[in-house]
Amino acid sequence: MNINSARLRRLSVAGSLAVGATLLLAGPASAHVSIPGTAEKGGYGTIALKVPNEKDDASTVKLEVTLDPKHPLSSVMPQPVPGWDVKVEKSKLDKPLQTHGKTITEAVTKITWSGGKIEPGQFQQFPLSVGQLPTDADELVFKALQTYSDDEVVRWIDPSKPGGHEAEHPAPTLKLVEKTSPDHHDKSAKSDKNSDAADDKGEATASDSGDKDASDTTARVLGIVGIVVGVAGAAFGIVAGRRRNA
Repeated sequence: MNINSARLRRLSVAGSLAVGATLLLAGPASAHVSIPGTAEKGGYGTIALKVPNEKDDASTVKLEVTLDPKHPLSSVMPQPVPGWDVKVEKSKLDKPLQTHGKTITEAVTKITWSGGKIEPGQFQQFPLSVGQLPTDADELVFKALQTYSDDEVVRWIDPSKPGGHEAEHPAPTLKLVEKTSPDHHDKSAKSDKNSDAADDKGEATASDSGDKDASDTTARVLGIVGIVVGVAGAAFGIVAGRRRNA
């Protein structure tokens, strides 16, 4: 009995340690600074940096984001976040950008949010309007520094590892996808046009049929009236003839 109890205790302790280790490993992985979703290559879009607070005894008080220097963007605009101040820094480009007939000689390279707080157990999103996104890349890297109220700085700057293995502090990454083809819109438009034409034809046929039915009904009524009038006339003629003879 004592041996079985000892075995059960050992199994229980081992199970608790395994669960605890799993939670410790899963906790940080689900609390990275990240950019959810995707964006189309060559287009414009709104993205949001999702910043969770990983600590139980301190608040996040600053976020610094550095844009990918290999793929400068002609337009980067932060959306105001209540309680936070934002600072946008630009730098001269080694190679000017050509977009919409304009030459861009400088681009946003760093954005800093400060003055607010992300309390323990909470997260905050920091939206950005960005474009024109590159067509020759599958992702954009936004390196981030997260500063806590106890002066600790977590550097989310590690590149992704080959083989799909996650780095300890991966840099937030925006996945870029190919543009959707507009062909299906054209097909839908053509289909709608054909449908409209068929509806018009159907309405015209129904209208013509209705007119024809109305004409047939009128002809029948007139024919019956004519017969009635003819019979009445004949009867009147017979009666009048008898009166004359009398």
